[in-house]
Amino acid sequence: MSRREDILAALVATLDTALSARVRRNEVLPEKAPAEGLVILRDGDPGEPDVTFNPRTEFYVHRVELEVYVPRDPSGGGEAALDQLLGAIGAALRVDETLGGLAENLTPSAPETGALAIEGGAPVLTARLVVTVEYLVSDPLIH
Repeated sequence: MSRREDILAALVATLDTALSARVRRNEVLPEKAPAEGLVILRDGDPGEPDVTFNPRTEFYVHRVELEVYVPRDPSGGGEAALDQLLGAIGAALRVDETLGGLAENLTPSAPETGALAIEGGAPVLTARLVVTVEYLVSDPLIH
């Protein structure tokens, strides 16, 4: 697998192990959020690399998106559950900021939060955050 794919798989595994919420990759949004919450990792954009020569090395600053969903309580609450899940994501990402040596660094952004009305379903609270992963490769398609 490529370094990019190894990193994305490691991110999913890290979150899946640490969170009680379901963690999926590049999934479509279901009609309702599970009670424990849902995190969808979107592969994002590796951007244009900085290239050095001798030996050729490409440095990527890859922006991976995390979408976080929790059901809204019928009484209008749920913000505390969303906040708790976001805190758990932050704690999981801080355990190993190199993902076992695959990355140079990873940095989560502050989340953008909101609410989403789903036709025929209960509303959900949402958060979107970007995890910036910095890594080096000698060939972006192989390593």
